[in-house]
Amino acid sequence: MTKEENEARLKKLKAIVRAMPDKPGSYQYYDAEGTIIYVGKAKNLKNRVSSYFHTEVDRYKTKVLVSKICDISYTVVNTEEDALLLENALIKKYNPRYNVLLKDGKTYPSICVTKEYLPRIFWTRTINKKWGTYYGPYSHIGAMHGVLELIQKLYRPRPCRQPLTEEGVKTGKYQVCLDYHIKKCGGPCVNRQSWDDYQRNIEQAREILKGNVRQVQRELKEEMLRLSEELRFEEAEETKRKYIMLEQFVAKSEVVSHTIDNVDVLSITNDEKVAFVNYIHVSKGQINQSFTFEYKKRLEETDDELLQLAIVEMRERFKSTAREIVLPQEVDIDLEGVTITVPQRGDKKTLLDLSLMNGKQYKFDRLKQGEKLNPEQKQVRLMKELQDLLHLPKMPYQIECFDNSNISGSDAVAACVVFKKMKPSKDDYRRYNIKTVVGPDDYASMKEVVYRRYHRLVEEQQPLPDLIVADGGKGQMEVIRQAVQDELGLDIPIAGLAKDDRHRTNELLYGFPPRVIGMKDTSELFRVLTHLQDEVHRFAITFHREKRSKHALQSELDNIPGIGPKTRDGLLNALKSVKRIREASLETLEQVIGTAKAKIVYEYFHPET
Repeated sequence: MTKEENEARLKKLKAIVRAMPDKPGSYQYYDAEGTIIYVGKAKNLKNRVSSYFHTEVDRYKTKVLVSKICDISYTVVNTEEDALLLENALIKKYNPRYNVLLKDGKTYPSICVTKEYLPRIFWTRTINKKWGTYYGPYSHIGAMHGVLELIQKLYRPRPCRQPLTEEGVKTGKYQVCLDYHIKKCGGPCVNRQSWDDYQRNIEQAREILKGNVRQVQRELKEEMLRLSEELRFEEAEETKRKYIMLEQFVAKSEVVSHTIDNVDVLSITNDEKVAFVNYIHVSKGQINQSFTFEYKKRLEETDDELLQLAIVEMRERFKSTAREIVLPQEVDIDLEGVTITVPQRGDKKTLLDLSLMNGKQYKFDRLKQGEKLNPEQKQVRLMKELQDLLHLPKMPYQIECFDNSNISGSDAVAACVVFKKMKPSKDDYRRYNIKTVVGPDDYASMKEVVYRRYHRLVEEQQPLPDLIVADGGKGQMEVIRQAVQDELGLDIPIAGLAKDDRHRTNELLYGFPPRVIGMKDTSELFRVLTHLQDEVHRFAITFHREKRSKHALQSELDNIPGIGPKTRDGLLNALKSVKRIREASLETLEQVIGTAKAKIVYEYFHPET
C-alpha cells in the first residue's frame, strides 16, 4: 500500500468514527477482502473506536491491527451487558483473527440425566440435549466420579441401557438382571420399585447435581421423622442411612459456610501468550461447578478485558443466575442486578484463593502435558527461565562449568563440563593437567584452565558459551572474570554456585560484585544447576583418581632402569600388583621375565642383597 493509499484509508476510517454515536454497542473491523478481523464492545462506541487511531498508540500488535483495517461497522444496543453478549456471539460466529481465542474444553465430561420413562444417570463427553439434561462440564474427573458414586449409593438409578417403556413395565415384558440381585438397582422395570419412588429419587439426584445438597438433607430429615411417627421404622432407618451419607459428603465437599449461596468466583492466571481463567460456582457453601477457560491472547489483552470476556462466557455457558461475582480485582463492567465483590478476607477470599490455585494447577498441567509431547519445550522453558532470572542478553544454550581437584597440590587437575539445552553434552567435556601452578592454589589453577580453554576456542574460532558457571563462590567467579574479561577481552556472563556447611548447593551468585539470586531449591531449574555442579565435581574427581592411581604404579616400576613398558605389563599380568612383585623371590621373577631382567628388578626392591 502506497503512502497516498494509506492516507486515504485512514481518512475514510476517521470519517466513519466521527459519525459513530456516543452509545453502548459492538464494533467490527474488516480487512481489504471484507473479512471481519476484530470484534469489540464499548460503553461509548465513538470514544472507544477513536482511541485506535490516536498517534500515541504504543502496543505493537494494536498497530498491526490498525494497519489492516479497511472498513468499520457497528451495532448499537441498550446496555453494556447487551454489548458484551453481542460481542461474545460475534466472536464465536466469525472467529476473527485478532480476537482472543477461547480454547473450548469440549472434551471435558458432563453428567447426563436422561428423559426416559425410567431415567438413567451417567457421565458422557457427548452433549445432545434431545436425550436429557446435562450437568457440568467437570474439569476434575475425580470429583465427577465422587458425585456419581454418591448418587448410586443413595438412589440406585438403573445402570442398564435397555429402552424401558411404561407399557412394557405394565405388561411384565422385562425381567430383573444381575444389577438387581447385587443391589445396584431397585428393579423398577418389574415394579419391585414404584415409578413414583424412582422419580422422587431422580429429582433428589438432580438437586444434588445442582449443588442443593442441604435442601435434600432437609427433605430426608422431614421424611425420616414422618416415617418414625407412622411407626415405619425400617423405612425410617433406610432414610437415616441416606441422610448420614449426605452429611459425610457435605463435610468433605463444603469449603465455606453454607450461608454463601449462588455465587460465581473467577480468577486469572497469566502467561506471556495465554491466560487461564478459572470459574467456580458455589451453592450452599459447596462447589458444584469448576472449570478453567484457556484464552490465547492476540493483542496483549489486559486482565480486565479477559475477565469481562470470561464473565459473559460463563453466564451464557452455565446459565448462571448468580447475583454476586467474586473477582481478584475491580473490572469495568456493569451487569444489571449483579454485584462485583473483591474480597480481602473471610470465606469469599478463601474461595478466591481456591479458584486461583485451580487456575495455576491447570496451567501447570497444560505445561507438563505439552512438555511430554515435545521434550524440547521443557528445555526452552528452563533456558528462558534462567535468562529472565539473570537478565542475560540471550538464552543460555551452552553452559560451561569448571572445577579443580588435588591433594595438597599433588596430581592437580581440572575439569570442564558442557551443558547444551540444559542437558549434558559429554562429547564436549574436557580434562586438564595443571601446568604452571605449584602447590594447592585453587584460584590460580582455575584461572590457568579457564584462560587455556577460551584462548584455544578463540584461536580455533569455536563457539563460545552463553554462560560460565564456577563451582564456588565469589573468589572463583573473580579469577574467571580476570581470565575471560581482563586478559582475553571476552564478554561472557559468569555465575557461581556456592555450597553451605554441609557441602550442599544453596546459592546462585551473579554479577560483579556478586549478588545472591533468589531461587527456590525445589524448582526444576535449581535441580538442573545442581546437576551441573555435581557433574563437574564427579568428572574432576574421576580424572584425579585415575591420575593418582596411574602415578602410584609408575613410581614403582617405570622408574627402574632397564625395565620397559612390555616387561612392566608382563610382571603386572603375572603377579597382579606391585606389592607381590616386591615380595616375589628371584626364582619367581626369572620364570616371568627371564634371568637378566629378573636380577634388575630383584636388586631394585632388595638393595641390601
